[in-house]
Amino acid sequence: MTTEVVDAVVVGAGPNGLVAANVLADAGWDVLVLEATPEPGGAVRTSELVRPGFHSDLCSAFYPLGVASPVLTDLDLELHGLRWRHAPAVLAHVLPDDRAAVLHRDPETTAASLAAFAPADGPAWLAEFERWRRIRTDLLSALLRPFPPVRAGTRLLRKLGTADALRMARLLTLPARTLGEESFEGEGARALLAGNALHTDLGPDHAGSGVFGWLLCMLGQDVGFPVPEGGAGRLTQALVRRFTSLGGRIVCDTPVSQVIVAGGRALGVRTADGGLVRARRGVLADVPAPILYRQLVGADHLPARLLEDLKRFHWDNATVKVDWALSGPVPWTAPEVRGAGTVHLGGDLDALVKYGSDLSRSRVPGKPFVLLGQMGVADPTRSPAGTETVWAYTHVPRGGRWDPARRERYADRVQAVIERHAPGFGDLVLGRHVAGPPDLEAHNPSLVDGAINAGTAAIHQELIFRPTPGLARADTPVDRLYLAGASAHPGGAVHGAPGANAARAALARAGLAGGAYAAAIRLGHRAVYGAG
Repeated sequence: MTTEVVDAVVVGAGPNGLVAANVLADAGWDVLVLEATPEPGGAVRTSELVRPGFHSDLCSAFYPLGVASPVLTDLDLELHGLRWRHAPAVLAHVLPDDRAAVLHRDPETTAASLAAFAPADGPAWLAEFERWRRIRTDLLSALLRPFPPVRAGTRLLRKLGTADALRMARLLTLPARTLGEESFEGEGARALLAGNALHTDLGPDHAGSGVFGWLLCMLGQDVGFPVPEGGAGRLTQALVRRFTSLGGRIVCDTPVSQVIVAGGRALGVRTADGGLVRARRGVLADVPAPILYRQLVGADHLPARLLEDLKRFHWDNATVKVDWALSGPVPWTAPEVRGAGTVHLGGDLDALVKYGSDLSRSRVPGKPFVLLGQMGVADPTRSPAGTETVWAYTHVPRGGRWDPARRERYADRVQAVIERHAPGFGDLVLGRHVAGPPDLEAHNPSLVDGAINAGTAAIHQELIFRPTPGLARADTPVDRLYLAGASAHPGGAVHGAPGANAARAALARAGLAGGAYAAAIRLGHRAVYGAG
């Protein structure tokens, strides 16, 4: 690359980087996005991974927070080719005896499924959904807009009142198992909460896991677990089309090797091929916080206390993912599972607790919890008529050696879990692809050692503790450098909030009150890090 000058350079063309680029381009900025890999999208990409004609999502696949996100809604991506598709049922959690608790977009139908486990759980579930319906807009805004959420938080407090606000705050801290036992009598509702909590790296006994399970259950009934028609990559394509239609540029196969800092300010970036890009107004980094601070910025430009805090940064667990091309639909024993886009396998609540406990002790679970997607059920365009594209993932401890032979053995274990509830599954397999932690990191360098959340979702690394104790904002101690990836508040999932928050911070810094904004941020950082 030759040296050039732009208003802003975005490092990384993952979903957050592309959202940040779009928000800045909407404001009329000249924005350049630099992506290290051959194509944009990060963890939101699709490929004929297993067999021609079978379209597999390389990482993320279902997007409840994406379709509910006010950030993505503001971008009107449907005008740029995005089309959402839904499975007949949202999610099924299969218990060891093949009974299934099924989440539907119709709350009454979900309640009926859960009442089969305990009659009182039907009305109790509907009461939870009514609570969600009353606060959902303000809660999502408070979660996904820049911190602190003054306006949304005020509206939320007004709607809840002091008494219910205190109880809601308590809910935010509860383990999923505790929340389920306090709220419901039967196995079905409790399994739905715990299984959805395991979409994070938190086990059912971990503090704060309950709210993740509750949030995904409520979103599932509200907006479903939709998928982009044609593959997750269509979401990326819509973001790219929108951005380039505004004059933005994306350059792939161009790793950034350094953020150039002088006088406490980010001036631009240096690429691995020796190119220089000067950024007049800001550098936005859609990369994990440890990579940004340790590799791209360097210790000389950062407060000592931030560097010390980074030593305590906790990654989420590693991941093993398996994709299959099948000659027919999955032959589930339980017929109600056949229409679910997402399926949870791996046992009852006690088994899920043991799985979470094994991970906490850095043990590879003997019986994995399997999160499975039936993509053809949600979107028949993913494979030839009469066939099916299926994926599943499970978590394993970080740091192990996952050579090809070990990955295949563990994939056999995952497939055996499916076979127990769908006898004959193996006979339908036309092909299989296994990705362990090193494979995931190879196709997306931000998935460090197979961590798909850019840092744990545990309560000690959320809000003002994400990625380290600080302001919970995209602003870094380096002026005009912004953390735009999932390491920043509000964290992982494809909702675009970290990218949008970084873009809004950059716009505020460059605005008429930019000097006052910068002074306020410096004051906050001085209080936290002792930075000047």
